[in-house]
Amino acid sequence: MTPAAWTNADLHCHSCVSDGTLEPEALAARAQANGVELWALTDHDEIGGQQRARQAAQALGLPYLTGVEISVTFAGVTVHIVGLGVDPDNVALVQGLANTRDGRIARAQEMAAELAQVGIPGAFEGALNYAGNPELIARTHFARYMVETGYCASTHEVFRKYLVEGKPGFVEHRWAKLGDAVTWITQSGGIAVIAHPGRYKLTVNEEFALFTEFKAHGGRGVEVVTGSHTSADFAKYADMAIELDLLASRGSDFHSPEESRTDLGTLPALPVRLTPVWEALTDRVQRPDHR
Repeated sequence: MTPAAWTNADLHCHSCVSDGTLEPEALAARAQANGVELWALTDHDEIGGQQRARQAAQALGLPYLTGVEISVTFAGVTVHIVGLGVDPDNVALVQGLANTRDGRIARAQEMAAELAQVGIPGAFEGALNYAGNPELIARTHFARYMVETGYCASTHEVFRKYLVEGKPGFVEHRWAKLGDAVTWITQSGGIAVIAHPGRYKLTVNEEFALFTEFKAHGGRGVEVVTGSHTSADFAKYADMAIELDLLASRGSDFHSPEESRTDLGTLPALPVRLTPVWEALTDRVQRPDHR
């Protein structure tokens, strides 16, 4: 099958190497079972699962793109930039991600202190039990601990009541700069994509500034069809992709069978009027016969 014929590409998901619950091998198997034709693992600020994901995909006959999701701060908001087709051994990318991970533990300790003040003790130690890599401890790990200990019925409830801005347990973190993240991705041979733009609480002017600055730094894509977007978001960001001459991406943002609302490979197809990002990455796709 040629890249132009692929429709069920899933280029955004997370393993236990960051804040997902499944091993990279299990994600590859789930993607293949759900009919995914091109897959990428995009762990948060971490590329440690790339070799395992690629090898698992190859064994299953599943074409694979390397990936990562980098946290950046823009207009005081955390924004995520997905990198597709990156070289996981690129020195600048590896060092940039290491720098981005710095500070997560201190932030987590502040979050735990705030939660203790509202009657939720031991959250830091509890969250660490869910974090395979302590350097990548995140809000999701706190949420799983708080569900396990009965403070909330679901991780969605935890975020709504505790871990978002204005609630106890939310601590802002200064992530990478937008220009740095895009540069790390492009200089390592990949394409930078704005992840799930419909999620960010940006004004119209701030969103326009995000897209404009992103393009100025060399960013080339936007997620149009993704797990947290509504049908109205699909239409809005399809229009923006055309207006701003951006490639379109598609990904479930799958984290866990128990927590994620959208499974791997179950999203609607990209609108046919868009140019899929993978058509610009054909030379970076690692096919089953690739050695």
